[in-house]
Amino acid sequence: MSDTAHTLTGRIDGDVAPARVRDYIDLLKPRVMSLVVFTGWIGVVIAPVHVHPFKTLLAVIAIALGSGAAGCINMWYERDLDALMARTRNRPLPAGRVAPDDALGLGVLLSVFSVLLMAVSTNLVAAALLAVAILFYVFIYTIWLKRRTPQNIVIGGAAGAFPPMIGWAAATGDVSSVGIALFLLVFLWTPPHFWALALYRSEDYRRAGVPMLPVVAGPRETKCQMVIYTLLLLPVAIAPTLLGAVGWVYGTVALALSLGFIGHAIAVWRTADDETAFGAARKMFRYSLIYLAALFAALPVDLVVSRIAG
Repeated sequence: MSDTAHTLTGRIDGDVAPARVRDYIDLLKPRVMSLVVFTGWIGVVIAPVHVHPFKTLLAVIAIALGSGAAGCINMWYERDLDALMARTRNRPLPAGRVAPDDALGLGVLLSVFSVLLMAVSTNLVAAALLAVAILFYVFIYTIWLKRRTPQNIVIGGAAGAFPPMIGWAAATGDVSSVGIALFLLVFLWTPPHFWALALYRSEDYRRAGVPMLPVVAGPRETKCQMVIYTLLLLPVAIAPTLLGAVGWVYGTVALALSLGFIGHAIAVWRTADDETAFGAARKMFRYSLIYLAALFAALPVDLVVSRIAG
């Protein structure tokens, strides 16, 4: 299919080239969305109530659209920073393939629609949590924290921790201790995950003036904080088992994966505070993605095994 067939707007505003479908999809941060959708879906399926598959689908779509909306507004607001960083300079806005007003309009439209869809298809508790997650990511993390404090990831990480709790609320209509445990799991995972990336991308953040912890406090302090957070994460990771939501199939997997995460953090901590740490940091970043995905995948697997065994 030609570029003309993909064009969504025929307008060229200044140096903004015609946008293609792919550019608008990229505005929604599909890689981030995939993890958000997965954790949100797990929150629905492990809830102790039966949820109709169509209702589950609508809840997951609402979570996906809400995540994409927040990502879109984030890209609109941070287009100046993205233009300065090698990792992000080819995104649709800094590359001039999408007009800023179009990106903002899309983000606001999807935000409203996602919350309304959640309210109509599930319940007001889940819709309210989704609205809070979007607003938190846009106003607290993107606008307030990211350019002002090295704690941007620590506090702002709450936005990405909402999806499994939203999924749980979509199924049950409330927020229980299990839903909170799932929230805390992602919340505590986020800092060491992003700091591993920030260690080997620190020059990008320094160039853009973003006060990430490695830039402000240095590699040594960042590595210490990464070890601390992975240690704090271990009891939270096995909390669903301790709370009785799942059994020890999940608990064993969570314990093993968490010990591996701690091991990666210690390996990064033991490296020198220069480029020799980059290899270990890259490995930890990749492991962190596998860690969270495998942890959440183990939750429904545990339930299936328990039903077969029982």
